[in-house]
Amino acid sequence: MVQKNKTKNKVAPKKHLGQHFLNDEAIADNIARALIEKNSCKHVLEIGPGMGVLTKYLLKENSFITHAIDIDHESVLWLQEHFPQLTPNLIEGDFLKLDLKQVINEPFSLIGNFPYNISSQIVFKMLDNRKQIPFMVGMFQKEVAERFCAAPRHKEYGILSVLTQAYYEAEYLFTVDEHVFTPPPKVKSGVIRLKLRNEEPDIEQSLLFRTVKVAFNQRRKKLRNALQQFQLNDSILQQVGFIDKRAEELSISDFIHLSKLIEQHGKTHD
Repeated sequence: MVQKNKTKNKVAPKKHLGQHFLNDEAIADNIARALIEKNSCKHVLEIGPGMGVLTKYLLKENSFITHAIDIDHESVLWLQEHFPQLTPNLIEGDFLKLDLKQVINEPFSLIGNFPYNISSQIVFKMLDNRKQIPFMVGMFQKEVAERFCAAPRHKEYGILSVLTQAYYEAEYLFTVDEHVFTPPPKVKSGVIRLKLRNEEPDIEQSLLFRTVKVAFNQRRKKLRNALQQFQLNDSILQQVGFIDKRAEELSISDFIHLSKLIEQHGKTHD
């Protein structure tokens, strides 16, 4: 290894892009393995590859085609130089603005060390395109990763937990310390795995999302008060045992049931 060239050509992390480059090879390998061992898609898209510490392990795998997208021009140039085999499938752009079907017109898996400032938005885009993205392994701020995977009655359980787990099986894999990044973030990170459920809720997504958000926006209130805007009769909530419960006490299936009750008996439009 020629240290001089590596130092000269390295990519400078950019604060405004939320870049924290992973520099631990073992952790990069573990993240890649978490995807490879359960991935069934022919294509994988990595978000924010940076200098390719994770990319190199994906490119070693012949069971799928690796694609990557990075908004940072400097990172794109680095990847083109050091991983020329990736170049045909390397996109310079913003994943959140990407027309997915124009890039990969079939199901694909998602992977990445996601920038903290857009990590939740990445998952919401997944939810909106879940038929095309049935699988994901990603690194998030630890607190956010725990929210995605939290169970009812836990302090982390909330909007992200319910909306994600209604459609995906969520698994918290492992925690990553701050010191393995350049520059080190101020918090720990967590790696999670999401796998699309075989069956999805029999309720319109927009209504489920609205129900969950309204319930948790006033999470300290009992549901009879938190859900007043839906004008759902108290007797209906009483009948199903929800009237004196708070949002954090309901399971995923409870929220689906509640959304159906609102659809049938409540006011769903302003």
